[in-house]
Amino acid sequence: MSATNKASILLVEDEEHLLDALKLNLELEGYEVTTAGDGVAALKAVENEYFDLIIMDVMMPEMDGISATESIRIRKNEVPILMLSAKNTSHDRVLGLKKGADDYLTKPFNLEELLLRVEKLIEKNKKIQDKDSIGESYSFGNNNIDFKAQEAVNFKGEKIQLSKKESMLLHLLIENKNEVVTREKILQVVWGYNVYPTTRTIDNFILNFRKYFEEDSRNPVYFHSARGVGYRFVEGE
Repeated sequence: MSATNKASILLVEDEEHLLDALKLNLELEGYEVTTAGDGVAALKAVENEYFDLIIMDVMMPEMDGISATESIRIRKNEVPILMLSAKNTSHDRVLGLKKGADDYLTKPFNLEELLLRVEKLIEKNKKIQDKDSIGESYSFGNNNIDFKAQEAVNFKGEKIQLSKKESMLLHLLIENKNEVVTREKILQVVWGYNVYPTTRTIDNFILNFRKYFEEDSRNPVYFHSARGVGYRFVEGE
């Protein structure tokens, strides 16, 4: 598994010995692990990085795991969250799940069970994200894109040779047509960045797409920016 394909986990735990032990075991399983000691640090990490899963302790200083989970969900981030807690009453479990956790494991727990739950949550999330493929080619307006050959023929009949990243970005946008694809998602999927750089790279790609495929690049029909959020390919709305 290459570094960019490793599933990334945010581990949020204030007990240092448990944090270190869990980090080690998760890394031994091949995961890329970032740690945080409380809810506030967890929220900062989520703002700056992409994660495939968050393991969230409940009882922590500064901000507890329940509040942190609620804040993550309010921000429309659907990252899977596995909650860890010494509280094992049904009321506590229900509260955690109501506030947005996907799974709840009580301490002390069996390490093998934790690792199995981690694996299942990441697999389930990947299946949800991997929508039905749009195939090897796609047409819109009088434009046609051949993803396999990495080339396109536009409405003027001009043949355009696409770079690998142009082809990947077009595929991602079209596969999620009429939905905003966040900058974070684009950088993770197309560039393989976990930590998001401040970049105008994507903006330049979108400008190129408008030049290639729009009759009036200043008044785009297909390729739209959602200011501060991401980009959207629009068709048939």
